[in-house]
Amino acid sequence: MLGAIIGDIVGSIYEFNNIKTKRFKLFSEYCKFTDDTVMTIAVYKALVECNGNYENLSKKVVEKMQYYGKKYPDCSYGSNFKNWIYSKDPLPYNSYGNGAGMRVSPVVEFANSIDEVKDLARKVTIVTHNHSEGLKGAEATAVAIYMAKNNYTKEEIKDYIEKHYYPLDYKYRDLVKNYEFDETCQKTIPVAIYCFLKSKSFEDCLRTTISIGGDSDTLAAISCSIAEYFYGIPDKIKEKALTYLDYDLYNDIKNAI
Repeated sequence: MLGAIIGDIVGSIYEFNNIKTKRFKLFSEYCKFTDDTVMTIAVYKALVECNGNYENLSKKVVEKMQYYGKKYPDCSYGSNFKNWIYSKDPLPYNSYGNGAGMRVSPVVEFANSIDEVKDLARKVTIVTHNHSEGLKGAEATAVAIYMAKNNYTKEEIKDYIEKHYYPLDYKYRDLVKNYEFDETCQKTIPVAIYCFLKSKSFEDCLRTTISIGGDSDTLAAISCSIAEYFYGIPDKIKEKALTYLDYDLYNDIKNAI
């Protein structure tokens, strides 16, 4: 979860002002948490409150996402999702937006197998992103994170994702030159996974992802949620990122970090 939060915070200032280089200051006074962080924490809190019984997880996710969405209303939510937050009868709206991938990382801490991580990913996603590409994107992200957590090699992660979800035959220089903003799972999640695979460390994953442009905060939230488990997070980056959270959000996750 913290990898996703760090990716969101660092990428926040580059989402609409892409920087096509790895040479940039990680944190500035303008960095902030966005919807990626808020909804990731909402999913985490839903999982915690299920207390090991995930039969009603989807219902709990709706409750928590609406609660946090109303508590933090100015976090750059998409228009459909914002309407969903305030709906008295919130129903899935056939979305395949990349939000499915940016908020799913907490399920990995509550799953004991790939099959279970897939099930939890579906339950936390289907409440909004019930399009097949939305569900696929969340599952692919969660599986990649789970595999990193459980000491799979990059080659094994790449092979599994390519066999079951997406081709990953990108070239970094081509992405830097040509990649553009895209809010769909199918154009975001495989690119984020590729950036993790290309990286050499947690910080390099962060820099590599942001350097290609596009929806920088969400791309980095996804790639760094994998990198967190594969590399670990340097204390200096972790400590600095946490200063961008307000008191309530920090307290909501302090037991997990």
